[in-house]
Amino acid sequence: MLLPWSKRKTGPDGRLDTPPALISRRESLLQGTIGLAAALALAGCAAGEGESPQSAALEPSGDIGSLLEGQAPMVAGETLDAELLRRFYVRRGFEPVWDTRQAQANALKAAVLRARDHGLDPEMFHANLLRRMDMFPPVRRDLLLSHAVLTYAEALVFGAVPPERRKDGEALWPESVDVTEVLHNALDGPDPVAAIEALAPKTPTYAALRQALQRQRSAGIFDRTPASRLRLIEANLERQRWLPRELPADRVWVNVPDQQLVLYRDHRPVFVTRVVVGEATDRKQSPEFSTVIVSALFNPPWIIPHDIVEADIRPMLKQDPLYLVKNKITLLPNGEAKQAPGPQAGLGAVMFEMPNRFDVYLHDTPDKEAFGRDNRRISNGCIRVQNPLEFAALLMDEPMEAIQRKVAAGDTVRRTLSEPVPVFVLYHTAFASAGRDLEIRPDFYGRDEALWQRLQNRPSEQDLVGLGQMAAATSRSQAGQPSSRRSTLSSSSRSAVQRRS
Repeated sequence: MLLPWSKRKTGPDGRLDTPPALISRRESLLQGTIGLAAALALAGCAAGEGESPQSAALEPSGDIGSLLEGQAPMVAGETLDAELLRRFYVRRGFEPVWDTRQAQANALKAAVLRARDHGLDPEMFHANLLRRMDMFPPVRRDLLLSHAVLTYAEALVFGAVPPERRKDGEALWPESVDVTEVLHNALDGPDPVAAIEALAPKTPTYAALRQALQRQRSAGIFDRTPASRLRLIEANLERQRWLPRELPADRVWVNVPDQQLVLYRDHRPVFVTRVVVGEATDRKQSPEFSTVIVSALFNPPWIIPHDIVEADIRPMLKQDPLYLVKNKITLLPNGEAKQAPGPQAGLGAVMFEMPNRFDVYLHDTPDKEAFGRDNRRISNGCIRVQNPLEFAALLMDEPMEAIQRKVAAGDTVRRTLSEPVPVFVLYHTAFASAGRDLEIRPDFYGRDEALWQRLQNRPSEQDLVGLGQMAAATSRSQAGQPSSRRSTLSSSSRSAVQRRS
């Protein structure tokens, strides 16, 4: 079930108690509380945690058990996820569920067919077959409805786009929930539909988006509501499903389309500032991910990744042979470069270390004029903060004068936060706060349409099989795909200052 942030367990070294497969490879380079960051960023969609040793050991039996052994079962040509169904039916002793629960079956079937209320395509959950399910043999009918309800539940709690169909920069994951346990328990409760619907996010934004979706569809009957607005709403509903159901009370919230950073304390905004984000080109776009800020590095040098050296620095060097000297940059044998700290250094006076596989960080910048622009999409992917010293003072709970003294000393100094602070870098083009209307921001990376298309396409057989194996899919996605932003790191001390700028 959902595990609150405040109750997540860590070992004696400060690492989160998370299976190694779900932790970023970068985590192995960093120690202590930094391990916590990678774990929080990538804690995935493990399923099956609720199975008791007795139920897990129960062997398949009867007609249902025989269908769940060997190849994945099919109904009218549609493949079902045998592992997902097996985890559910093992709890039920491999006995049919729905023939003796007709009222519950009808209510849950109706809920699945209303999936568009959440911006989901009902056909992802066998809507066409559900409408004529009475024509199927009893056992196949039982499996079909169970599979439809379970995959609908997974879409509500994890998102409808499975990990293997997400892009490399879509690295947000909710908590681990075993939907088979949820449905099993709900069948003995007063309202199974409510139990399944409760898996969806409860944020003000999710509620506002659903209300907007209903209004747009109602209006569309008469005035042909633009499809782009519906697609924007449905894409952002999906992004909400990628977030933890219980957000940490203290957190840093960076919404890239809003070009703004917000620091929350006890769920209340206490600091808001403008930010500069990545350019719209594919190579420089800011990704979507979560991690934790573990420390502040004052007067940081900049270890410049190889791709930025090739794309930006070498062309400048051809135009101005003294470019390296003027900017205190040294080319390194491994193809990277290093810029010495100072007032004009790319990282400015302070950077905030937040381990992630994209080498994206929050930091200062000498280019203060950029914050006065409406279009602040000019970085290599990192997030430049308008008021970084004030932000540092709040994170470290120190007076502003103490922070200024650290900068004025001129030495490169790392100060670890007393507790890591969760940070979310998001791409929400539609959002709302409690008591406020829905706000829309430009989709300057062009991500809404692409995400909407993935929501509409029927999942392939491979995707359907993967839906019940979210943990394995998360492991493959996080550990098996190289990031175009990642560069080779030779030591943990260098990795802390290597970033996109």
